[in-house]
Amino acid sequence: MMAVAARGYEGGPGYPVADVLGYLEGRWRVEREVRDLDAGATGVFRGTGVFVREAPGGALTHSESGEFTWGGVTRPAYRGHRFEPGPDGTALVCFADGRPFHPLDLREGRWTADHPCSADLYRGEFEVLGPDRWRVVWTVAGPAKRLSLATWHDRI
Repeated sequence: MMAVAARGYEGGPGYPVADVLGYLEGRWRVEREVRDLDAGATGVFRGTGVFVREAPGGALTHSESGEFTWGGVTRPAYRGHRFEPGPDGTALVCFADGRPFHPLDLREGRWTADHPCSADLYRGEFEVLGPDRWRVVWTVAGPAKRLSLATWHDRI
């Protein structure tokens, strides 16, 4: 898997964020709806996301934990990322193991990022809805899977 360049989202106006790491830092309530577009199945994740600054002006460590319900079964779920500072208030999002995922630029309040994973393509559309609320919708298209993952974040 390898990250590719992203372009700004071409939708309506978002809530501009001059410094993505400063905006994200802190605790967020997270709710995600996952849809398998082929099978018609849905699942829900509910939990907390925490963005912690590693050092002044440095990267953010992101950890997300909660419960994921799929097919009537609820299990604990966890994931993490690292957000590296980029130029002019942007960031590079990396997987927990350090592999690059995608750039993130919220200066216009919206952003679209593409990430190929084997033969599938992940497209994330980020939208800042206000000072304490943002969302991202990932659409996965390819031969291995077709999914939609819509996540809402509300500051705690």
